[in-house]
Amino acid sequence: MPYISTNPSNTSDVVAEIELGTSSAFVDAAQRAKAAQRAWARVPAPVRGQVIGNIGRLVEANFEPLSQLVTREIGKPIAEARGEVQEIVDTANFFVGEGRRLYGQTVPSEMADKQLFTFRNPVGVAAIITAGNFPVAVPSWYIIPALLCGNSVVWKPAEYSAASARAFYDVFQAAGIPAGAFEIVFADGSETFAGLKRSLQQGLVDKVGFTGSTEVGVRIGELCGRHLQTPCLELGGKNPMIVTEDADLDLAVQGALFAGFGSAGQRCTSLGTAIVHESVYDEFLTRFVEAVGGATVGDPTGYVLYGPLLDEKFALAYEKYLGWIGEHHTVHGPTGRISATSPRNGFTGENGFFYHPAIVSGVREDDELFLQETFGPIVGVMRYSDLDEAIELGNKPGYGLSCSIYTTDPNKAFRFRAGISAGMVSVNNSTSGAEAHLPFGGNGKSGNGSRQSGVWVLDQFTRWQSMNWDYSGKLQKAQMDTLAIEANLDYRLA
Repeated sequence: MPYISTNPSNTSDVVAEIELGTSSAFVDAAQRAKAAQRAWARVPAPVRGQVIGNIGRLVEANFEPLSQLVTREIGKPIAEARGEVQEIVDTANFFVGEGRRLYGQTVPSEMADKQLFTFRNPVGVAAIITAGNFPVAVPSWYIIPALLCGNSVVWKPAEYSAASARAFYDVFQAAGIPAGAFEIVFADGSETFAGLKRSLQQGLVDKVGFTGSTEVGVRIGELCGRHLQTPCLELGGKNPMIVTEDADLDLAVQGALFAGFGSAGQRCTSLGTAIVHESVYDEFLTRFVEAVGGATVGDPTGYVLYGPLLDEKFALAYEKYLGWIGEHHTVHGPTGRISATSPRNGFTGENGFFYHPAIVSGVREDDELFLQETFGPIVGVMRYSDLDEAIELGNKPGYGLSCSIYTTDPNKAFRFRAGISAGMVSVNNSTSGAEAHLPFGGNGKSGNGSRQSGVWVLDQFTRWQSMNWDYSGKLQKAQMDTLAIEANLDYRLA
């Protein structure tokens, strides 16, 4: 079945046309990956690290074309697209050295003439399924460490970012990855799920990584559980930003602007609700509305706060979220699609999925707008009176990915950190923003506690193996044939 990927800034611009495969295409790719995995694992880890280094250098050499392609295909502002491509380079640079640091331990035994060891072994075949809002950065978080650890990979990217995915794949192939060790499959969601199910049943897939919606993540988690597998799930977020009474309000507004509306709010780490202390609520809201009103929306190849929504299906979903705005809310400015009949000052776009930024105040804790992820340019604002209340509100939606607090009081910062359920906490910074050497991931409806990036992701793509080596020449039984040294435990000082 053909799929046409178009430019969301100009829907008449066809970026790529691909043929979507069936579930059998996924299974076939998994079979090729399975056949290639053992040979790849036998390549010494430092040499696999050299391949990862090649990826980093090749991405640097193709930096601008890849960035421009990301902007053209998904409408991400070019500055953010360049940051995304830099994330691949940073990830590769970090994991080059990890090829020399896949350490196990030599452990002392409780018996003489016996030695204990631990080793990290690759899991096997990793099936990676990613969304298209970060079409090249997020896949690198999975694929680079998975390959470094000696796994083979089957990658299913989002259809609407097919051109970016193909470019990413081609660059990786040029780095020296052997045939079969890294496979790419284009398929829709239902065929992918069916292919994954068959691959698990046939023992072809040993680890699943998924970035996407909580709803789909639950289904994948259930499927993997039937095969006694624990997937790496990076799901949605409803990320709170707390603004305390002592916060630097100008800084808080800058953070809310980028967290709420960067990438048109289409990040799992985007700001969902600004929870503002009652004493500074009005002032913060006034400044925030002014900042959003003065921001440029439009052509993502220029300097804009954000460009279009990713694709028509995301535009339709976002219009549903706008339907959650109720009579008790106050909407600051127009909502919906930017058009001749609903214009925006300074708009630089043309024929695309461009939407007004929406600030909605008067949000209540029982609102759908507060409880559910809203994947688009909309931010709710609500009041709180004391920090414990703010923490409770931050936790209530049940997500647990990212959060931030703006305060000049260290006590508040650490109390917030201890009470919030999110996997990532920012102090005086945006809810969005990851670095290649820090763990990335969430809890609750945001994920199953798995982590990407840094050394922590190695536990996703390796399994610990222990070995004991007895060279005593006799059978020594643990906990039974151990040396005991007597002590006089009744001794007391006079």
